[in-house]
Amino acid sequence: MAAVGIVMGSDSDMPVMSKAAEILDAFGIDYEMHIISAHREPDVFFEWAKGAEERGIKVIIAGAGMAAHLPGMCAALFPLPVIGIPMHTKSLGGRDSLYSIVQMPGGIPVATVAIDGGKNAGLLAVKILSVSDESLRKRMKEYLADLKAEVEAKDSRLQKTGYKNYSKE
Repeated sequence: MAAVGIVMGSDSDMPVMSKAAEILDAFGIDYEMHIISAHREPDVFFEWAKGAEERGIKVIIAGAGMAAHLPGMCAALFPLPVIGIPMHTKSLGGRDSLYSIVQMPGGIPVATVAIDGGKNAGLLAVKILSVSDESLRKRMKEYLADLKAEVEAKDSRLQKTGYKNYSKE
């Protein structure tokens, strides 16, 4: 049974949404992923969002661009956490998406990550699920320790070589 629902309004969102899926894969978390347009097929969207809890979904990750109604509508219909990913847009650079997702009315919260922040949405879902799963929390702590070790290794190389000879390769 999937613990996370990933939903996007268009396949053009796939490069960003796949980053969330990659994180969930890395942590061994089952998820379902769908392309559903809240505007073009509202009946399908309502059925999916209203049935998510019954299907075992504990967190929804919803990506949307432009008017970005998908995350907010998920939050209105689904009683558990929703993470919104604003998509970069050509017209306004994703600020339109960001504002649409983050400016939800009182009572309908949506946790919002950065524009095109698929990776962080996946990590936030892992952290939410780890509240009630000690083994998942342990893996998150290991992941964070690995990030710290990467930065320390880069600094060590910088200290040895100096900035003029520092190479990322």
